[in-house]
Amino acid sequence: MARGALFAGLVLDKTDTPVEVEVIGGEAFYVVDNGGFHRHIRSEVVDRQVLNALQEQILGQREAIVEGMMHFIGQEDLFTKAAVERSIDHLDDNLEQLFHTGLPETSRAWLGLMGFQVTINIHGDVVALHFPDTESPED
Repeated sequence: MARGALFAGLVLDKTDTPVEVEVIGGEAFYVVDNGGFHRHIRSEVVDRQVLNALQEQILGQREAIVEGMMHFIGQEDLFTKAAVERSIDHLDDNLEQLFHTGLPETSRAWLGLMGFQVTINIHGDVVALHFPDTESPED
């Protein structure tokens, strides 16, 4: 069971209305308004879909991410590369840990400021992920 909704404040319904989060019996739910009927969707179901999509993005661009992380932290040596690659190799474990620790509020706020949003339907299926604009300044 998830500690809380990982993407609270970043989830919208298909009409672009922000989805509320409620905790019932210690479990977090995204609440989608379906014409006045409030559908409660386990947050873990939605959050896992989002994390799986993010994981696919990361694994699909593994080399670029490794190089970018090394450049970002200012260390482009063999040991740093190995550490970053190890983190990516153990991504499943790291993502699973998020369900126990939660996503820090500052991280969630940062994602929102960058334009990250999740759109779900009334059944809790993720129908769209809106990633931050990744165009380079030269474009």
